Amino acid sequence: MQPKVKKAWKQVDGVLLLDKPLGLSSNDALQKARRLFSAAKGGHTGTLDPLATGLLPLCFGEATKFSADLLDADKTYEAELQLGVETDSGDVDGQVVATAAVNVGESDISAVLPRFTGPIEQVPPMHSALKRDGRPLYELARQGVVVERAPRAVTIHAIELLSFAGDRVRLRVACSKGTYIRVLAIDIGRALGCGAHLSALRRVAVADLDLARAVTLAELEALAEDERPSRLLPVDALLQSLPSLTVEGEAESRFRHGNPVDLPAGLAGKIRVYAGGRLIGIGEPGPDGRLWPKRLVQLAS
Repeated sequence: MQPKVKKAWKQVDGVLLLDKPLGLSSNDALQKARRLFSAAKGGHTGTLDPLATGLLPLCFGEATKFSADLLDADKTYEAELQLGVETDSGDVDGQVVATAAVNVGESDISAVLPRFTGPIEQVPPMHSALKRDGRPLYELARQGVVVERAPRAVTIHAIELLSFAGDRVRLRVACSKGTYIRVLAIDIGRALGCGAHLSALRRVAVADLDLARAVTLAELEALAEDERPSRLLPVDALLQSLPSLTVEGEAESRFRHGNPVDLPAGLAGKIRVYAGGRLIGIGEPGPDGRLWPKRLVQLAS
């Protein structure tokens, strides 16, 4: 019997835009991609349910320091709703709790969508990872326990009707963080008077990152190992919405060692800091009016 060869992990820095397949958890997708790159360290920027497909930005190495920055980002989804059937989870995996005839037309759907555009409140579903007394709500739901949940404020920036045929509705939804598309499906179905659940979901954008640039696991597997790094975006791909500042000489040395540097007029908030054309970290203005390092990166040469 051949001895098992231990995996050789290495320092890999960058961002992978993955097109997550159906049925795979976000963590499973991360670990498969991480092994393909032999990356010693990896993380994702917010989960997609196994039911959902589409854009899952993955961070390797120093990019993991900035993964939390995308948690607050706006998202865009393409969602399919099945009218006439409501489930306890709000999606196709749930148990049917109500059915009704579908007697609506495209004009009816177009008429109700504006009700859900702008700031709205959603009651989080029981089938969610939110916790009550340290236990995820989905665990309680599996035991048949229902607890009261406080409504949460979210923002739906836009809803576009992509298609309607029979009992199937396809929507494009641009929304804020924390939006439950399953809950949106339920609420739209009730507004139409026939009920609905989410039958398919695909994430197409996170902030300014777009699914068009994403790669599948199958495509990565088909590449030679030395070709795969070409599919990585640089570490600062997650930070493009932030203003930038270039430092050099003594200012570079001070910033790299955790000391503040002068802040040019007109810059505020989180700022990308570069030296020699490479990202060296993120800074934030301090009470003294100077730019203080908040997160530094150490990229391989």
